[in-house]
Amino acid sequence: MKKKFLKYSAIAAGAALLMLASCNELDLTPTNKFTEDNYWTSPEKANMVLNMAYSQMTNNDYIFKTEALSDNLYEGRGSSSEKAISSGQADASNGRFSGEWKDCYAGIKTCHTFLENVDRVADMDETLKTRMKAEARFIRAYLYFRLTTWYGDVPLFQKDLTLSESKSIARTPQAEVLAFVRSELDAVAEILPAKEAYAADDKGRITSGAAVALKARTYLYSNDWANVVTTCEKLINTETYGKYSLFSSYEGLFLPANEYNSEVILDLNYVPSLRTWGNYYDLAPLSVGARVNAMAPTQELVNDYLMLNGKDINDSGSDYSETSPYKNRDPRLTATVVYHEFPWKKPDGTTQTIYIKPGTAPNQSAAVDEYKGQGTNSTATGYYMRKYYDPTSLASFTSGLNLILIRYADVLLMYAEAKNELGQMNETIWNSTIKALRTRAGFTDPGALVFDATATKASLQNTIRRERRVELALEGLRIYDLRRWKTAETALNGYPHGAKYGDTSVDNGYIRLDKRTFNKDRDYLWAVPQSEKDLNPALSQNTGY
Repeated sequence: MKKKFLKYSAIAAGAALLMLASCNELDLTPTNKFTEDNYWTSPEKANMVLNMAYSQMTNNDYIFKTEALSDNLYEGRGSSSEKAISSGQADASNGRFSGEWKDCYAGIKTCHTFLENVDRVADMDETLKTRMKAEARFIRAYLYFRLTTWYGDVPLFQKDLTLSESKSIARTPQAEVLAFVRSELDAVAEILPAKEAYAADDKGRITSGAAVALKARTYLYSNDWANVVTTCEKLINTETYGKYSLFSSYEGLFLPANEYNSEVILDLNYVPSLRTWGNYYDLAPLSVGARVNAMAPTQELVNDYLMLNGKDINDSGSDYSETSPYKNRDPRLTATVVYHEFPWKKPDGTTQTIYIKPGTAPNQSAAVDEYKGQGTNSTATGYYMRKYYDPTSLASFTSGLNLILIRYADVLLMYAEAKNELGQMNETIWNSTIKALRTRAGFTDPGALVFDATATKASLQNTIRRERRVELALEGLRIYDLRRWKTAETALNGYPHGAKYGDTSVDNGYIRLDKRTFNKDRDYLWAVPQSEKDLNPALSQNTGY
């Protein structure tokens, strides 16, 4: 039976959100329903509050919208807050800025409510209570890390605030926030069970391995290479915090039949009929049942997939052909992006060819997927998304498929990047990281797999960054890499592109999409929401807003 503990979550999310309605910035939601003595009467009720905190860590919409902030996806319809950010038009009233702040602090409040009241439960098993407290502390650390990654300095507090306190608390320096996050992760890593120690009904709960992996990510985002290495080695060289390895199939990694596989360290749990998501209704090709196409992969992402011989598509000897641009490419492309004449696997086991190039569809029903220009129902880029498509999904692409937040491949990529930045990349490290990932993907040519001992640190940096992009594409992580590398000012400035179905006199025929703007003197940090500053004059503002 899948995820018994999340059965409570589906109920808790509805009931608890009603209890916690009227959320208003840092005073964030009255919790009188949860703090009354007659609520904390059983472990099951305590678990409902904890599961609500789980649901507030992140969500499916957040993952896809965050990916749209990067150069991997283009949002072709509407005028969302994310599109305003990408175009450089966002100010302190932007809805994503305020939503990020509000959602994170709402989750933090739920964690504080749990931590400050769970001891009221009489005769609760102490081992269970200790573990659940550690889970709440992890979620709180996760949310503080989200906040400080976007805003830099943010208010840090470890208890539920009163209304007056919430209107006078100042921002805490980012270094202090990160120190708290890492200290909490260290503590809970020694309390939480490894994944193997959880019962089947508790699969999906936070593990000690997740605490270690998240701590490694905090160091990665700080470019603290030595600590990235030592932290990743806790998962690579030992099984103290769980046994992890690459799953055998890259495509299979994202299919419901393989949930909780050896690669998954932390995921966002869903349960068919109880807690589901349906983003593919606006992401998949229209001919297989989608409604419209809201966002689609860019040509820049597609270009970064190597040829099978390890060559860039622009290198001599790459065997790249503009007449067959998707032939002999990194197999991860097919597992991630839908391109012209893509073989779409349907739920009934049959395959349907997707026709995207204008004027190529054999009939009217297939022609709905053809590129027709921006602002239409079909793709704006000449591509559709494939990764995370659930072939068992129900009507309107309703899916119970888990979405992975941290996986072992990311640990290997963090380790490879850190080793190279420290000048310690060698054949042994390469073979256990980049070669292992490419071998799993389906590369066999030595040109893609053999370590080049003559490669410079700079060229290896480019290789590793590119590997990170294609391995983790469409998983909501790309924007964080661009920000920490300080390459967003290049990648997110200018015109993104789609497939070569555009005006031949513009950009060599590649579809020119709406211009992106990224101000390097402002946009590496987000604005503190104006709504927060209106309520709390003690909050300072980031430069440029």
